[in-house]
This record gives sequence, structure tokens and C-alpha cells, in this order.
Amino acid sequence: MVVNKKEEKLQKKGISIIVPCYNESKSVLKKTLEGVEGSLKKIKSRYDYEIIVVNDGSKRKFNYDDMGTSVVRIVNHKINRGYGASLKTGIENSNFDWIGITDADGTYPIDQFHILIDKMENYDMVVGARQWKHISLFRKFPKFVLTMLASFLSNHYIPDLNSGMRVFRKDVSYEFWKLYPNGFSFTSTITMGCLTNGFSVKYIPINYFKREGKSYIHPIKDTIRFFSLVTRLTLYFAPLRFFIPLTLVLSILTLLRAIRDINVQDSFGGLTLVLFFMTFQVFFFGLLAEIITKMNKNGKN
Repeated sequence: MVVNKKEEKLQKKGISIIVPCYNESKSVLKKTLEGVEGSLKKIKSRYDYEIIVVNDGSKRKFNYDDMGTSVVRIVNHKINRGYGASLKTGIENSNFDWIGITDADGTYPIDQFHILIDKMENYDMVVGARQWKHISLFRKFPKFVLTMLASFLSNHYIPDLNSGMRVFRKDVSYEFWKLYPNGFSFTSTITMGCLTNGFSVKYIPINYFKREGKSYIHPIKDTIRFFSLVTRLTLYFAPLRFFIPLTLVLSILTLLRAIRDINVQDSFGGLTLVLFFMTFQVFFFGLLAEIITKMNKNGKN
């Protein structure tokens, strides 16, 4: 399906809730969908809505009778393509101008979707922010470091970088379409994209529950991928947030080495000169990257 992401006219005011599903049990999925619909009924006087289940190549087969609700559409992937690919498929098949996403594993308070939706008219994206007390001790430290890094690089405080329960404008999601990976980093990408491009984001605290079923996130490999992703997105959207601190670090190292050389050998050594030229190179690389970024943004406008 080909989507003209810039010129698409969004005709219907409402929200499409997308639920990616990969080998979830029918009972858990049904419970999720019933909870989502129950929350959506509280705002049905103001918004139309639909629920789209993207079956991402699950071994289990689903049909409409399994869902227990009449507002669900099912879109099937023939093979497993990943979380991000499922969300993109759901967005492409959605009918409304707002998109909501949640997981099908029982971890999010889906009965509170209407709270996020009530805020969405004033923001480009509303995110359900999980609380630190709900994060396991094993995941808490890397998540904290990742969140602090992302907050620094984006120049915004981010309570939850990759929450899977959020609502956002459909046209905003198309702004970063080519950057979305097929894997688990869709939410991190749209968060960094919005914050570094001037879109308004609202965070609302939510609970977070123990997963029902098997998790497909690898705690070490995916954490490394998240760190790499945040750095790449910063270089893409706001390169000076990366290069300026690096330049300052190299400047301090150069100065310290120069002081050492003067005190020890009364002249600058080779390492001092190397650090000096590296500092200037990094600084000018940052300026060049910033110029290219601004040119790309102006070219889109």
C-alpha cells in the first residue's frame, strides 16, 4: 500500500487504536480489546473510533468471533515482520486522524485510554508514562541511563521514552515514516522525532502490570539497540546536542595534556596536537551536520 504521507487528506475526526499481536493467547487478546472498547465508549459521544488488530504472522489464527467486540478489524501479516512494521501497517489501514497504540499483553491500563484521548486535542502526542516503581530492578538502571541520555540529547525531560500506550496525530507519524524500524524502536523514534522537531508532547502517569505471556524483548541486545538508536536520531535531528558536548570533552583533554606537556617537557607534545586538531574537526563536523539538518528541514517546508 502506497501512502502519500505529506498530502494525504484526513477526512474523519476520530481515533484508530492499533493493537499489534504476535502469538498472544486468545483470552489475553480478548481481554485487551474489551478493555480498550470499554474505555472508548466513554468518549463515543465526541469521537468515532475503531480498533485494528495487526496479526504479525502469529501461529495462532484469529477471527472476528474471537474478539468479543464488533468494532475490531483484523489485518494479517503472512510472516512475522516486527512490532514497528505492525504499527505501520495499522496506521496505513486506519480511517481516522488520530492513532492510539497499545500492547496485547495486559501490561498497560487500557481501561484508561479515554484519559489520554481527552488530552489529545491540545497536543501532537499524549504518552502514558510508566512509573519507576513498576519497572523491575534488572531493567531500572539501563532504562534510567537511557532516559537521561535521551532527555539530554533532545533537550526535553522524558519520563518514559518507549511507552507502548500513547495517542498521536496521524499526520505527525508520517513526518518520520522512513525512520521507523520494523522492530521495537518505533515508540522511541517517534518520541525523539517529536521532541527534536517542535511537536508538543504530554505525559500522563499510568500504572504498568506484569506481562501475561512471553516477552520477545532481549534485555541486553535491545538495550544496546536503544542506546544506538537514540544517538543516531540525535545526530539526524539535532547534531549539535551530540557534537558540542564531545567538543567540550576533547577541549578539556587537550588543555590538561597541554598543561602536563609544559610542566614536564616545556613544549607541546604530539598527543596534545592530535587532541587539538581532533577538537576542531569534531566541532566543524557538528556545524556541517547542523547545516545539512537545517537544509533538509527547510526543504520539507
